[in-house]
Amino acid sequence: MGFQQIVYDEPAAAVEGDFASSNPRFVALAGPEGFVSGGNAGGGTSGCVVGRFAWANAAGVVTNGGTGAPTGFVHREQQAVITAWLNESTMVIPAGLPVTVYSGGDFWAKTETVATVGQKVFASNTTGAIKTGAAGATVSGHTETRWVVCTAGAANSLIKISSNTQG
Repeated sequence: MGFQQIVYDEPAAAVEGDFASSNPRFVALAGPEGFVSGGNAGGGTSGCVVGRFAWANAAGVVTNGGTGAPTGFVHREQQAVITAWLNESTMVIPAGLPVTVYSGGDFWAKTETVATVGQKVFASNTTGAIKTGAAGATVSGHTETRWVVCTAGAANSLIKISSNTQG
């Protein structure tokens, strides 16, 4: 990124992992010691990536990869820590640090596919990243979640997703 070269007139709407509303949100229940970041940040990095789906094992270790329905979504709470030399930003929560996983709510997420309102959200079984599609569809390498798309968006853009029932 380096030295600032652009000044925008308006602030960004959100950052991936932000709350998208003030509607009810639900934290997944953890054991007595809570959840901690595991060793898979969806690309080999040690840690868990913010703004993606995650799976927790019986020991409370959270990773961005898993099978079956994900435990929930990792909200952005300024918990990512820059540990790589000279990096300017990160969305990775290093392995061993606490993680809050939300099993419900409304969030901003980055979609890898074009999204239309009402589509289902599919979580990557290796990275926790999302793709969208019709309910009951098969998306290779992804698991259908109970979450739905609430705002339309182009591929690789931020959209609002929700686990709350619509209407």
